[in-house]
Amino acid sequence: MSDTSKLRIDKWLWAVRVFKTRSLATDACHAGRIKIEGNSVKASYMLKVGETVTINKEGEKKILKVVTLLEKRVGAPLAAACYEDLTPPPEPKDAYTEALFYYPADARRKKGEGRPTKKERRRLDEFTE
Repeated sequence: MSDTSKLRIDKWLWAVRVFKTRSLATDACHAGRIKIEGNSVKASYMLKVGETVTINKEGEKKILKVVTLLEKRVGAPLAAACYEDLTPPPEPKDAYTEALFYYPADARRKKGEGRPTKKERRRLDEFTE
């Protein structure tokens, strides 16, 4: 690619290590989880320096401003220098609301441990009652 002023967004997201593979970046674009200036974009969108990219990945929202364009995947320290992270810090959680919505985990056995013994079964029954 001779023109380095523009680059496909899926390729850039892969190169700066937002997604592990380029196909995951493409799928995120098709699903509408990648937005530029508030508009969903296709994977073939030609990204320019200075644009703001909003990424919704696994319930986490990231806002990145493009500083430089990369065609090839580089190490994490070099990749972090290619964008400016504008993501606001997470809101502090209130301990009271956290306690209201706490659900203890179910008593489950680890995979591969087999069936519980008679003693373990009695203890589980006492615990769940």
